[in-house]
Amino acid sequence: MRSVEEHAKIVSDLLSPSPSVNVSLHDAAGLVLAHDLIAPIDLPPFPNSAMDGYAVRAADLPSFPITLPVSQDIPAGRQDTGPLTPGTAARIMTGAPMPDGADTIVQVEKTDGGTETVRIDDAPPAGIHVRTRGEDVRTGAVVLHAGAVIAGPQIGVAAALGFAELPVRRPLEVLVLSTGTELVTPGQPLGPGQIYESNSYMLAASVTAAGAHARIAHFVADDVDAFNSALSAASTGVDLIVTSGGVSAGAYEVVKDALTGRGVEFAKVAMQPGMPQGAGHFHGIPMVTLPGNPVSSYVSFEVFLRPAIRAAMGYEQLTRPALRLPLSQPIDSPAGKRQFRRGVLDAANGTVAPWGGPGSHLLSWLAGADAMIVVEAGVTHLDAGAPVEVWLLG
Repeated sequence: MRSVEEHAKIVSDLLSPSPSVNVSLHDAAGLVLAHDLIAPIDLPPFPNSAMDGYAVRAADLPSFPITLPVSQDIPAGRQDTGPLTPGTAARIMTGAPMPDGADTIVQVEKTDGGTETVRIDDAPPAGIHVRTRGEDVRTGAVVLHAGAVIAGPQIGVAAALGFAELPVRRPLEVLVLSTGTELVTPGQPLGPGQIYESNSYMLAASVTAAGAHARIAHFVADDVDAFNSALSAASTGVDLIVTSGGVSAGAYEVVKDALTGRGVEFAKVAMQPGMPQGAGHFHGIPMVTLPGNPVSSYVSFEVFLRPAIRAAMGYEQLTRPALRLPLSQPIDSPAGKRQFRRGVLDAANGTVAPWGGPGSHLLSWLAGADAMIVVEAGVTHLDAGAPVEVWLLG
């Protein structure tokens, strides 16, 4: 059987780095900056007040209290601020431009708040509460480096510098398709021998959580011609095709039957769950075929597709955060396979426990898990207290 690492590399090698595109600030959150962001202006672009109060010259404050005439009002946004007349004070608001000649801001709390004249009872040293031009960012400085993940603070500084758009790595467009004659769309009545289709919704949500865009194609019956027709119709403009189901060793394995020898290689991977896997190309489009059991499909996504998708989109953090924690219960694992078990964390005791059995159909237990326990291929039993690798799924 193929090792987990070998198959992970095959999947990763399918995807090329996504190109750079410009998107609006509103649409940039969560994406990866494609190029360094260079400041086109100083920030702040002019000296301004950090307080509501009065702009004065320190030389005009020989002692306290002192009363000065108020020569002008300077609200934020004023564009015609004149120089400060010596021996006067200018009433000024936070963010308003400093008048030429002023070097001190007296907070309004240290005055009587006058509008014609102002009594100043105390004042800080010169320069305090004055924001100087460029003290945050200088023109030409690298403000954000390529590879930064865009969030609120990054959008804030970009907007403050006048950028309406940011160059980001384009999210991958991922087509998700489930196969199976027995599948029924949720919300429709079930017939004998039928089940509701869940994998495409689960995988599409996982694709979105990884930072890419997901499209769901209507699942197809176990028929090779129907499968090829549906896939050809739905795959226009996508960067990656992900299927679930139809890859095992039994009869009516439509994905395997349709694609074997036609660009997709199928293999057994030494893992539980998720042993049957496939990867390759469909008409030149990267394609990864996952097993159909829900837990197998989800685990396969986390192990192979999440890192590959995020690497192609420029993220540095490819996998889930991982810890080593002691087990609170013993656990068994099949020989020769790396096992991925659902787990729950006990934060109070700093331990992790297996959650539900290893069966790949136990979807409700997966929904209740907040961790994935990784048991290496050479280990068949671990006692309580043994340390294990734990992936955090929150």
